[in-house]
Formats: sequence, structure tokens, C-alpha cells
Amino acid sequence: MQARRVLIVGAGIAGPVLAYFLRRSGMEPVVVERAPNLRATGQTVDVRGAGREVVRRMGVEDAIRERLTHEDGLAFVDADGRTRAAFPSDSFGGQGLVSEIEILRGELVQVLHERARADAEYIFDDHPGTITDHGDRVAVSFASGLERDFDLVIGADGIRSRTRRLIFPEESAIRHLDMYAAYFTVPYSETDGRWARWYNAPGARVVMLRPDNHGTTRAFLSFRTTQRGHENLEVEAQKSLLRRVFADAGFEAPRVLASMDAADDFYFEAIGQVKLRRWSKGRVALVGDAGYCASLVSGMGTSLALVGAYLLAGELGLRDDHTEAFASYERRMRPYVDKAQKIFPGTLNFASPRTRAGIAVSRAVLGFAARPAISSLLGKLTATKTADKISLPDYPVG
Repeated sequence: MQARRVLIVGAGIAGPVLAYFLRRSGMEPVVVERAPNLRATGQTVDVRGAGREVVRRMGVEDAIRERLTHEDGLAFVDADGRTRAAFPSDSFGGQGLVSEIEILRGELVQVLHERARADAEYIFDDHPGTITDHGDRVAVSFASGLERDFDLVIGADGIRSRTRRLIFPEESAIRHLDMYAAYFTVPYSETDGRWARWYNAPGARVVMLRPDNHGTTRAFLSFRTTQRGHENLEVEAQKSLLRRVFADAGFEAPRVLASMDAADDFYFEAIGQVKLRRWSKGRVALVGDAGYCASLVSGMGTSLALVGAYLLAGELGLRDDHTEAFASYERRMRPYVDKAQKIFPGTLNFASPRTRAGIAVSRAVLGFAARPAISSLLGKLTATKTADKISLPDYPVG
């Protein structure tokens, strides 16, 4: 039987993992990426729970550990930079607010690509313009004018997935969380140390600084508002918005804003989740943020991408019928996604309080939880938390 040719749209985290395991199941993956090269920028992400098992099976755990940011932990600070609560990286069994494995997103993408690049054909600076499912094959017309047929198409192209919009045009998939965030790199300062620092300002504003392994610091700004559409503004308008919102925020906001224009990796987004009734239609399916983005609130996006890619490849390798494979993939993955996407009432208000009183309450609770005896107990209670609650089958190699 001729090997099935599978187009993977997106060369981020899920795409290379899917390509690697599809090849081991005897298929021929082709990865297309809209950008002219790998997106080597991005903030710190963590690899935890079942996601860590996937990178072990892919054989890249050691390569990832060689590129860790080596943060000592996460400190919640006040306007003067004084620590009010601190959680070392090994708190909660290394699966806490800062994971034992923290790596820059761009470096994780490079590690995964390096491992998978021999397993797939890569096409950069292009993307599908149309995807037409003919029942026995999928015809794809690319923006470049290239036209090719595939047995299957998998969208791994993020929360704003064009693949999803092409196959589910009738569904409004993104659930907005009324929050915006900006990420960019700023010069390192001695005040940064080796701890990530989280600062809450009144008005549901957050400034976070995270030292990296390149001698620079990754800045994160977020604010909450019910107003929509800021993500569609031009970059300069987004920066002007941030200057207005954070003008009186305090802490190191002036330093961050002053460094913003010089940053070549500025990224601004509306925070949300992707909720779909199904993740496939005919010969086209979705994986990672394209199908079930959990949002940065959950801290599970990377693990969902890794686990979803592994399960999808494995189920396709087990079954000749793609319909059965897609259904099995969803049966295995859906409970895991549902738990990862669950946001407990009050979570956003606790993490990003609007008032000074709310900030005081949040700091008091965090200070209590940071006590060694309490954090040790919480670590034991959360040892079987969502990040680990999924069974990863040992799929046969084709």
C-alpha cells in the first residue's frame, strides 16, 4: 500500500512532533509554514506532565534541558520590587507556577524541528489558500500558486488558524477572555536576577519580567478589558495603547515601555480559548492551539500541543480508516483538553485584580501558599493533577 501523504499546516510546536511520529507510523508528512523560516522568537514556555513524556519518546529531552532558562522561581512583588510571595522552581514537585522545564518557545521549536526535519518535506513562506476535500483526496491550492493533492490535511497553525476557518467557516471557535497581552525582549538589568517577577497594578494590569538564557529579559504586559479589536490594530497603535494603559502602573513599567520600540520581537494578542464541537471534518483535522487552545491562563498550551500531536499520529498509524483514527484521537484527547481548559470561577480576578484591596488579598493568599509546609502539602495534593491525567499508548512503529 502506498504511504499516505499528510500535509501539516504550521511548523510551530505541534507540527514537527506530528511529522516525527507520522513518519514512524509509515506516512509521508509535508510541513508548510507561512513564515519564511522558523519562528525563533517567543516567550518562556514550560514542558510538564504528559508533555514531558512525549519529548522523552521523541528523544529530545536532553536537548531541551541544555537550553533551559534556569529561572530560580517566580516571585510576586510590590511596586518597590519587594517580594511578597516566592515559589522556587522545585515547588509543587517541579510542576508549580514555574515548571522544572522552562524554555524559550523559539528554542523549543528549533529543538523539535532539528529532530524532525529529516522526517518531512518542509515548505516555508507559503500557506494553503483553499482546501478542497474530494472524499478520496484533499486538493490544496497554496498562496504561491502551487497545487498538490494529499491524503490528509492537519491544521497546526495556532489559535488564529486559517485551516480551521477554511473547514469550519460556520463556527465561532474563539472564546474571548477579555484580556490582552504583549510580549517582547528588553535589555537585562541587575534588578532582574534569576527569578521571574510578577507585579500586579490596580486596574487588572500585570507586568512580568523573566530573565532568559541569552543575557536578556522577557517582558510580559497584560490588561483586562471588555473592549474588542485591539489585536487588529497596527503595531504602532498597539504600542501607543500599552503606553496609555501602563503609564502609571509603577514597578518597572517605565523601563519596559522605554525598551518596547527597540524590541524586534514585539507580539500582541487577545487572550482566548478555542472551543469546537469536533476537531475533524472529512480528511482534515486540527491539533494543538488550532483545535483546542487553552490560553496562557491554564499554562497547558505546550503540553496539549505535544500530547495531541503524539496521539493523532499514533491513531492514524493504527488505522487505515482516517475517520476512525480521528474519532479515536478525539476520544482520548477530549477529556484532557476539557480539564486543561477549565478556568475556575475567580481565577482571572485573583491573578489580575482590579482593585488595591483585591491585590492585597491575592498577595496574602500567595504568601500563605508559599510557606514551605503549605507548598509541600499542596505539591502532594496536586501530584496527580490535570497535566498528568492522560494515558499515552505505546504505538507500534511502522
